[in-house]
Amino acid sequence: MSTPEHLLEALEPVVAENLDRHLAIAQEWHPHDYIPWSQGRDFAFLGGEDWAPEQSQLSETAKAAMFTNLLTEDNLPSYHREIATRFGRDGAWGTWVGRWTAEENRHGIAMRDYLVVTRGVDPVELERARMDYMTSGYDSGDKTALEAVTYVSFQELATRVSHRNTGKVTGDPIADRMLARISKDENLHMVFYRNIVAAALEIAPDATMQAIAKEVIGFEMPGATMAGFRRSSMMIAKAGIYDLRLHHDDVIMPVLRHWDVFDRTDLGPEGEQARTELATFLEALDSQATKFVDRRAENRARAALREDGVNPDIVAS
Repeated sequence: MSTPEHLLEALEPVVAENLDRHLAIAQEWHPHDYIPWSQGRDFAFLGGEDWAPEQSQLSETAKAAMFTNLLTEDNLPSYHREIATRFGRDGAWGTWVGRWTAEENRHGIAMRDYLVVTRGVDPVELERARMDYMTSGYDSGDKTALEAVTYVSFQELATRVSHRNTGKVTGDPIADRMLARISKDENLHMVFYRNIVAAALEIAPDATMQAIAKEVIGFEMPGATMAGFRRSSMMIAKAGIYDLRLHHDDVIMPVLRHWDVFDRTDLGPEGEQARTELATFLEALDSQATKFVDRRAENRARAALREDGVNPDIVAS
């Protein structure tokens, strides 16, 4: 599927309106304000002490989540290329691409400074992973501009949820405050993209519905190609930071409801087919999410019994 001819041009006034809206409500903030610099000290290269695991106050789950989230933010040059190539560098589209990139850059700055200053993770491992991941980069494939703007509508909200819940599990009010601040940016970005797709639905309902179905069904977080992502994502899901239930309930469905996806009456045969495929997928996703949550609750209950010195197999029998 290709983006309908002249759709980007037709959306330009909507982009300009939402850019003005964004600039009017976005609050200025500075990464350095969220870093506990007093906790910092030199590493061995400057005569201090290199990192050791016992220096971190973060749980293994919090480490995995912050490590994964930061590496995802690090690939910003790839994301900039993706949207600049599809949306262009002129007019309101181009201004938005630059503004979005500048705002996103703050996230990686703040998170890295926090982790290095507090010695939350091994900085050598972090830097090696950054080098590897940025070298391979991010490639969304052959997404059209319409598919790209649809994808980021969900992805920005997913990132917001992940950052916000990561902050809660760190056990550190400073990290929680920092990630909450980052989450506000992500939410505003989601609103921008969501509004563009809403306008596209009015201009080209069938093509946009096809893009929505494709991006929901094939959704993957941008960090999915990084080394160790599967292991980290399972830890993150088990902790309730980001799992199928949250993905369905807090990311996919709110955006679809905003677009009035299942109550629209302006679809042709192609749009109706895409909506049917989407509904079928969501039903299966909801079922998978329920099974995952039930299994997680069962595993947590068994673990609690073990901590109390009780054999869960005996209780079950």
